[in-house]
Amino acid sequence: MERDEDFRRNDREIDTHFSNDDGYLEETAAEIAEPYQASRDRVDRRERDQVGDDSGSKGIGYTALAIAIISLFVLPVLLGVAAIVVGYIARRKGAHALGAWSIGIGIVSVILGIFITPFF
Repeated sequence: MERDEDFRRNDREIDTHFSNDDGYLEETAAEIAEPYQASRDRVDRRERDQVGDDSGSKGIGYTALAIAIISLFVLPVLLGVAAIVVGYIARRKGAHALGAWSIGIGIVSVILGIFITPFF
């Protein structure tokens, strides 16, 4: 009990030493850094994706298409899934038509490999 009274007495003594006219006992600070603008970053990323990085997108697209066509004849499930993944990457890089064809042929190859080929 005596400790509680000592703490209360010390708190009162500390509070009385402050002489603020407005009555606030808070410390505030101003931010120095520039505020982050997410919308501008998103626009910059879209422009960079559309305009800039076309290096290798057609090469990846043709590679995906080659894997998809080969998957029709050899290891249809494994190479079909690989064609779908590489086709998706090609579409993200900018080779939309090649990527779409690779994904489509890869899906057909996987379906043929899983459902139709076991019956022959």
